[in-house]
Amino acid sequence: MKTIRTGLLSLAIFTGLLPLKAQQVDTASYSYSLQQCIDFAIQHNTNVENAVLDETAASEKVKEIAGSGLPQINASAQVQHFVVIPTTVIPGGGPFGGMPGTFTKIQLGTSDNASLSFTASQLVFSGSYFVGLKATKTYEELAKKNVTRTQLETASEVTKAYYTVLVNDEKKKLLDANLLRVKKLVDDTKALLDNGFVEKIDFDRITVTYNNLKTEVDNINRLLDLSLVLLKYQMGMDQSAHLTTTDKIENLTFSTDAASSGKFDYNKRIEYQLYDLNLTGQRLLLKSERMGYLPTVALFGTMSTNCYRSSFDFFKSTTPWYPIGIIGLQMNIPIFDGFQRHYRVQQAEVGILKAQNNLVFMQQTIDMQQAVARVNLQNSASSMQSQKDNLALAQGVFDVAQKKFDQGVGSNLEVINAQTALKEAQTNYFNALYDALIAKVEYDKSIGIFK
Repeated sequence: MKTIRTGLLSLAIFTGLLPLKAQQVDTASYSYSLQQCIDFAIQHNTNVENAVLDETAASEKVKEIAGSGLPQINASAQVQHFVVIPTTVIPGGGPFGGMPGTFTKIQLGTSDNASLSFTASQLVFSGSYFVGLKATKTYEELAKKNVTRTQLETASEVTKAYYTVLVNDEKKKLLDANLLRVKKLVDDTKALLDNGFVEKIDFDRITVTYNNLKTEVDNINRLLDLSLVLLKYQMGMDQSAHLTTTDKIENLTFSTDAASSGKFDYNKRIEYQLYDLNLTGQRLLLKSERMGYLPTVALFGTMSTNCYRSSFDFFKSTTPWYPIGIIGLQMNIPIFDGFQRHYRVQQAEVGILKAQNNLVFMQQTIDMQQAVARVNLQNSASSMQSQKDNLALAQGVFDVAQKKFDQGVGSNLEVINAQTALKEAQTNYFNALYDALIAKVEYDKSIGIFK
C-alpha cells in the first residue's frame, strides 16, 4: 500500500495549494455505491461542468456562423460641420468664362451637412458558406464527444478513488482484528509474567509487536480518511459531507472474456470517435477550399437621405432632405490570387492524409492497449489470488501458533513470528488487490465497456 499512501499524501499537498471553490458547506451524509459516486461526479465535477460549458459555447458558435448567411441590416448617421468649406479650382476659357490659362477659385457646398442611411445585404450563393454550415455540425459534435470523454475520464478517476477506499477499509478491518488478537496475547503474557511462568523479555517482545501494530492501525485510519478526501475531491463533493461506500470487494470479478471473440468495434472508444471526427473536419476543409474557386453572389440595398445647411439646424420643416435609394446584385469572381488557394487546397489534402494516418495509428494504439491491459489484468488477478492463498496459509499458521501458546506448549516468540508473517501476507495481498482493481479499470476502458 506504499504507492497508495504516497499518492494520497501528494494529493493532500496539491489540493492544499488549489484555490477553494466557493460553495455552501454540505453536512449531509451519503451512502453511495460506485455507480452513485460516478453519477454524482458527472453532475458536480468541475472538469465535466467546464466541458458542458464548452459544448454550450460551441452551440452558440454554430448559431453565430449560421447567422452570417441571414440578412445583414445596418444603419448609420453622420453630421459634419466644415470649419473651412472645400475650395474647387475651375480653369478659365470654358463655359465658366475667364481668360484661358487662368483659374477661378470657388467654394462649393454648405458648412453643415447631415446624412442618414440604412443598408441591407443578403448572401445568395457562397460555396464556402454552405460547406461551413456542414462543418459547424462537426464542430458541435466534437464538443459533445469531448463532454463524453471528460465524463469517462472522471468516472475512471472516481472508480480508482472508490477502490482505494474499499482496499483501505478492508485493510483496516484486518488490522483491527490483528490488534485484538495481539492485545489478548499481551494480556495473557502479562498474566504469565506475574505468575513467573515467562521471562520479562517475552512480555517486552509481544509489547513491541502490539505497539507497532497499534501505530499501523492509527496510520490506516488516517489513510482511510485521506482516501475519502480523494474520492470526494474527484466527485466534486464538499469535504465537509459524510460519505460512506456500500460496494463490496468480494462482489467484483476480474474476467478478461468481454472482448475475447469477434473483431473489436473501434467506435466503442471515444478517442477513436474524436479522430474520426477530425478526419471528417479535414475533408470538409478541403471541400471548402475548393468551393472558394466559385463566385460569391449577394443582394444589397441602400436607402439614405442627406441635407445641407448653412447653419447647424437640420430639423426645420421648411428645409428639404434629399433621398437616395440603391438596390443591386454583387458578384465576386475569383480569377487569380497568385496560386494561394491552390496551395491551401494542397495543404488541406495533406491534412486529410495525416488525419487518416492518425486514425490508423489510433486503431493500432487501441489494439496495443487492449493486449497490454489484458495481460496486466490476468497477471494482477493471478498474483492477487496467489497472495490471497498465502494470506490464508499465514492465517492458519498464526492460528496454530496461538492455539499452542494458549495450551502452554508453544512460545510467544513463535506467535510473534507468525503474526509478523501474517501482517506481511496481508500487506502483499492488499497491494496485489489494489493492482488488480486498477488493472480491471484500465482493461474495461481499453475495450470500451467502462461507463
